[in-house]
Amino acid sequence: MQTGRRLLGNGRHRTPGRGLMPVRPTSVGPPMARVERGHRGERRPDSGQAGARRQFDNRPLLVFWETTKACDLACAHCRADAQRDPGPDELSTAEGFALIDDLAGIGRPRPILILTGGDCLKRDDIVTIATHAKSMGVPAAIAPSVTPQLTSPRLWALCDQGVKTASLSLDGATAGTHDAVRGIDGHFEATLAAIRRLQRHGLTVQINTTVMRSNIGELADIAALMHEMNVDIWEVFFLITTGRGTGIEASTAEENEDICNFLVDASQYGFTVRTVEAPFFRRVALERRRAGGMPAETTFEHGPLYSQLHDRLQTLLGPPTAPVRAPSAATRDGKGIIFVAANGDVYPSGFLPLRLGNVRDQSLMQIYRDDPLLRAIRDADFAGQCGVCEHADLCGGSRSRAYAASGDPLGEDPGCILTLAGAALPHP
Repeated sequence: MQTGRRLLGNGRHRTPGRGLMPVRPTSVGPPMARVERGHRGERRPDSGQAGARRQFDNRPLLVFWETTKACDLACAHCRADAQRDPGPDELSTAEGFALIDDLAGIGRPRPILILTGGDCLKRDDIVTIATHAKSMGVPAAIAPSVTPQLTSPRLWALCDQGVKTASLSLDGATAGTHDAVRGIDGHFEATLAAIRRLQRHGLTVQINTTVMRSNIGELADIAALMHEMNVDIWEVFFLITTGRGTGIEASTAEENEDICNFLVDASQYGFTVRTVEAPFFRRVALERRRAGGMPAETTFEHGPLYSQLHDRLQTLLGPPTAPVRAPSAATRDGKGIIFVAANGDVYPSGFLPLRLGNVRDQSLMQIYRDDPLLRAIRDADFAGQCGVCEHADLCGGSRSRAYAASGDPLGEDPGCILTLAGAALPHP
């Protein structure tokens, strides 16, 4: 290895001052998969599943139903651009039942139905909806807001109807950061109290954190808080410039790489770490696993942000205490994930505003299985660097970020460092 270069887990080297340079694949990863041409004319790896029914082709893993636009909060980065009152065209109780029946009709294993919003607790019939889901064998989870709607009687009622998991949002390790995002003084302390309330009800607690410029430096402190509060799952959202998030500065591709390596570290403290709109986290976790689980600081090229977060985490919590807990299910917008808006419109995800149809007119499962865009997403039929990447199936890039950046939902993801690595290279 030449002086001044360090091995990266993707088979590339970095030369100081020159960015990423491609080299022949090393023993860190497998040889490049066999490449074929998709209908977009780009070279892409063959997943090895041609002619076979692949995971998530026939049914999603997660169905997000935006039960209402109504929410008492006014969060700065809100995807839903939520409002105080319900919209006039939101799905009725009966239409919600029909959606659940559609999911039940595909047989086991049925998708998990995430009741989100806005604030799902702003619907008076939310317990009735959960009751119907339970009767049809469709597992349901809730994603409420921390407001006065989040009461123990409603939680007990939902738990009685089979709801086992609830997610809340926490976007800072301090009141100053979190409250500024949520737009309400005292919301940080209210959220900590809500976490404890969910735990008292026996719910699996997931905490959602959106990465943005204002809280990047607090991620290690948030991770320590997850550990101290015995949170089960930390789901980290990488900002997409949609909804109210268009005015917020997102992290860069280099920072994303550092954050993902840090998240692998954080997952070794007793809670599961997942990401949203950062499928390259799975690639980072795979590279770390292939390197024998060694810390990124000794094995991979990393930037100052990783060093800062890694050192702060170890200062707060000491050395890792558990194996890595980073699931590797190869889902992405439209592959294993589908989103139903409050008015029944269907989208690949809540962050990708390309309408595919409406459940009032068409079966959700029919849309999921047959829509040409979703088929292309599941085929990893991408343009640019995502189309030629050996991790096209495992990762495939954020389709939402690709669309936000270029208007092409099948384009390359500018949030991934491998996109930057290939940006100066001629396309094959």
